[in-house]
Amino acid sequence: MFDAILIIVWAIVTWCVAGEGAFGAALNCLIIILSGLLAMNLYEPAAGIGQSILGSAEWAYRWDVIALTGLFAAFVFGLRALFEKMTPRYFQMDGLGDDVGRWIFGALAGYITMAFLLTALHTAPLPRNFLGFTPERRNLFNIIAPDRQWLGFTQFVSENSLSRGIPRIFDGPVEDFIEPRNNEDHPNTVWPSFPVRYASRREVFAGTTQAVVPESVAPPVPSGPSSGAGAAGF
Repeated sequence: MFDAILIIVWAIVTWCVAGEGAFGAALNCLIIILSGLLAMNLYEPAAGIGQSILGSAEWAYRWDVIALTGLFAAFVFGLRALFEKMTPRYFQMDGLGDDVGRWIFGALAGYITMAFLLTALHTAPLPRNFLGFTPERRNLFNIIAPDRQWLGFTQFVSENSLSRGIPRIFDGPVEDFIEPRNNEDHPNTVWPSFPVRYASRREVFAGTTQAVVPESVAPPVPSGPSSGAGAAGF
């Protein structure tokens, strides 16, 4: 059932975006990517602000998903309005080029939207496993993991093109460790924990474990000499 829901979301977004032609579909695809990256990097501070305003432990588990999806929607509509103001006329392509382009960019926009929403489900106040969703599973027919692909893309961008000065990554912490691979030592310094942290929090929310309601799910700071930040720098 869960896989079918993901396919429906992908198909709906693809159909809507492809209806705007190749140029419009490409523009909307870019907007969705930018909006997703901005939301992923800003939702934790926004959730912290919301929690500080209400100050209710009951809402501690809800602000992350509200901030994440709310920022994504706001950025999509805001950037779309901005681009429409800057480019009031779309370039119209004719024939096969338009048909191929609009469906390719439409499918890509739909897949990214589906992957982002699937990632947002990790932060939702729901049981650890629900409707076939599990943090360890490849949540699209047990073959593809769109949420992990989106997390990996966000992580890569934050560690490279969006890093400024002292590296500030999306998901840490940073700690030096030698990881053996194929009888060789490979240094690994970044240890992402997004799915694990939120899976543990959903267990607490569902009452399957006993723990104090956290103020946030920021990754713990390692005891070593180095540490990482919870969001990418711009």
